[in-house]
Amino acid sequence: MKRVVITGTGVISPLGNDPEGFFDALIHARSGLRRMTPPWADALATPFAGIVQGDVESSIPKIRRNSMDRVTLLALLAARQAVSQAGLRRAAAPVAAGSTGHAFDDAAGEQTGLYWSTGMGGAHALETAYHELLVAHAARLRPATIVMVMNNAATGQIAIDLNIRGPSYTYSSACSSSAVAIGEAFHAVRFGLVKTAIAGGAEALLSEGVMKAWESLGTLARIGRDTHESDPATACRPFAADRSGFLLGEGAAALVLEERDAALARGATILGEITGFGNTTDAGHITQPDAGGQARAMRLALAEAGLAPQQIDHINAHGTGTRVGDVSETQAIHAVFGSHAPRIPVSATKALHGHLMGAAGALECIAALLALRERRAPPTAHLWHADAACDLDYVPLTSRAMPDAQIAMSNSFGFGGNNAVLVVQRQAD
Repeated sequence: MKRVVITGTGVISPLGNDPEGFFDALIHARSGLRRMTPPWADALATPFAGIVQGDVESSIPKIRRNSMDRVTLLALLAARQAVSQAGLRRAAAPVAAGSTGHAFDDAAGEQTGLYWSTGMGGAHALETAYHELLVAHAARLRPATIVMVMNNAATGQIAIDLNIRGPSYTYSSACSSSAVAIGEAFHAVRFGLVKTAIAGGAEALLSEGVMKAWESLGTLARIGRDTHESDPATACRPFAADRSGFLLGEGAAALVLEERDAALARGATILGEITGFGNTTDAGHITQPDAGGQARAMRLALAEAGLAPQQIDHINAHGTGTRVGDVSETQAIHAVFGSHAPRIPVSATKALHGHLMGAAGALECIAALLALRERRAPPTAHLWHADAACDLDYVPLTSRAMPDAQIAMSNSFGFGGNNAVLVVQRQAD
């Protein structure tokens, strides 16, 4: 079995459009949650979300953008960024005339796999099509509608852009999707199926229909009238006594995984190492989490990494801020880590960037990796009053130095009962 290292990361998020800016915002508790501006947002009970800022379109020619939903655009930018950091491609700038600009030549592309994810695919394009057909009564929809909506649109566009010719997969398991994608990529490199893997996920669900659907489900945070509501962006409060749910976010995150020896041979900078992955299914309720299933995924990840529970120095929690979810995760951590559980700094970063659904696992895996590299645990923002049933060390309000931290766990749990847990090590010795 091969050792699997991380040599590149890419982030397009409400907190910044590169890994460094993203993590700086996290540790300083700067929120990326803001009021939505479309006219239809005024009818929402919670018109706040994590919205990607800045120019995310100019690096893609318009003729190509016309066949992409926003989720695909964000995915492509994150993947380009990751392979650029890994030294596999120049920065995403205009490509010289006559050059493909691909990350891989044909031979290398055949040894590279793509493991990507999304929860709902091209939601904007689908909603636009329904509106044109059912409201505007259009006689003809956009010819590119299908290739914009399909769940594997981002996978296909990334493969074309980077010349990835090995296996490609699209994973969709709700909130755990991109953690599953990374875990599957890790196994593919570990067992020699590919030499290099691009893994991650993207989501862009900030459309009227999707927002109303989530609102109807009752999982979005409510804007209340307590002492902290002068800033409604603080409505997502994981593990707090007054929590009421999450806020949605959009974005994408990508990682480059490689065989350790091959990465060293080409002089790559090793950012960290993935050592374990656990994936389980609750086989219980379609939306209600199960602490037992979550605990089994954590134990599987520890077992594959060859670690004892007391060797985990930090946890990036799934931490959505829902009443039942936060208690379930707390119980699962207690079950797995026993007396060591209260000693582990546990960060819930969705309070700041929102819930990125199909991109959440990848974004938070990068947060865990950067926490190890910077030796600092991000805070769980807005945790003014912890729930008595949530009794772990959640790093409330401000970040904390972790001078000796070497190994982190990143948890992702999705609707449908899918649990995905990754173990990340600071550096490969």
